[in-house]
Amino acid sequence: MIERYSLPQMSQLWSEEKKYQVWFEIELLACEAMEKLGIASREDVENIRTKAKIDLERIAEIEAVVKHDVIAFITAISEKIGPSSRFLHLGMTSSDVVDTGLAILLNQACDILIKDLNRALGVVRNKAYEYRDTLMIGRSHGVHGEPITFGFKLALWHAELKRNLERLKSAKEAIRVGKISGSMGTFAHLDPFIEEYVCEKTGLTPDPISNQVVQRDRHAQLLTTLAILAGSLEKFAVEIRHLQRTEVREAEEFFSEGQKGSSSMPHKRNPIGSENITGLARVIRSNAYAALENIPLWHERDISHSSVERIILPDSTILMDYILNRFTKIVENLTVFPDKMTRNLNLTHGVIYSQRILLELAKKGEQRKEAYEIVQKLAMEAWQNERSFEDLLLNDRAILSYMSLEELKACFDPGYYVRHVAAIFKRVFQD
Repeated sequence: MIERYSLPQMSQLWSEEKKYQVWFEIELLACEAMEKLGIASREDVENIRTKAKIDLERIAEIEAVVKHDVIAFITAISEKIGPSSRFLHLGMTSSDVVDTGLAILLNQACDILIKDLNRALGVVRNKAYEYRDTLMIGRSHGVHGEPITFGFKLALWHAELKRNLERLKSAKEAIRVGKISGSMGTFAHLDPFIEEYVCEKTGLTPDPISNQVVQRDRHAQLLTTLAILAGSLEKFAVEIRHLQRTEVREAEEFFSEGQKGSSSMPHKRNPIGSENITGLARVIRSNAYAALENIPLWHERDISHSSVERIILPDSTILMDYILNRFTKIVENLTVFPDKMTRNLNLTHGVIYSQRILLELAKKGEQRKEAYEIVQKLAMEAWQNERSFEDLLLNDRAILSYMSLEELKACFDPGYYVRHVAAIFKRVFQD
């Protein structure tokens, strides 16, 4: 992934140097297991431990000739070790190192993302409580519906992020498997103890069964999980973009001193962070499709997945790390305009209270169909002619034959619509 959308910790995780360090760790642990089995001597294992050096340039030189990265890696470190290197990779196949190493890296990447997501949850929670009782209009199809609160909207985000967290933890467990089972996965030239030992030392679980590779449904589960999370983050980002529309302006991304919104229009304040999340979410989702395509490998393995994963696994985790951090900062520093929310709440002259009038008429004995037609006619007149819906109701004989003036006025209390928000918060946050 390009540096612009990369954060240091996650980027370093996917460096060539880190990859080879993990590969060597696996090879060394396999040799330790062989020592315990009486295959390799303590002296040989100690030689491997102390003499091995990872030389990136030398590995690249060898790979240019042999056209095989694992062979190049084993050859390069064997040159430093000498005769004891005969125990390196003994009975193993390339995917024993590559897939187990990949599981270690993905496990660490998931730990970073889980930490990111927990921080986002904390920030969204705090912001939700800050604006729990701040009234605003709820919208369906982009059109004014009924009153909600801004905190209620954020609480919904929190609940969705919490589900994403549980999915991510589950995907981490699915990918947290290693295999040291040889060319066809049958342990033909290896003792299963070696796999168990390596996995225990690296925090992995032995894959119950593999062939030459760990099966790619596991990797697809992680990538589709990231795609769902990206979709959620994009949804929240799009909401912020809508709320920052000039005609709405109920909230906006923090605009720092010295920041510029346009090369040509000095007045511009654009939701660039949220737009950035929207765009990068598309990349993560498209990578999930590629991960699904990697599942149907030929027989006991082909290499068609390898080139894809060299791109999509680092890129998806790096991008998710980036957009989670960016989303958290946006919410943490979000500028909210409660006065604009109040203005927009009253923008449609009171027609947002139409359902309550309808229900009160039904409770008073009017048939729902007739009540709907009465209320709709007055609501359309109020909306189209910019007249007070309340005044129209107060001057309608059909309405007044069912409801008193006091009962009518009570229907225009926005607090009625959000009276259960505190109870909803208890459900969401379990306070």
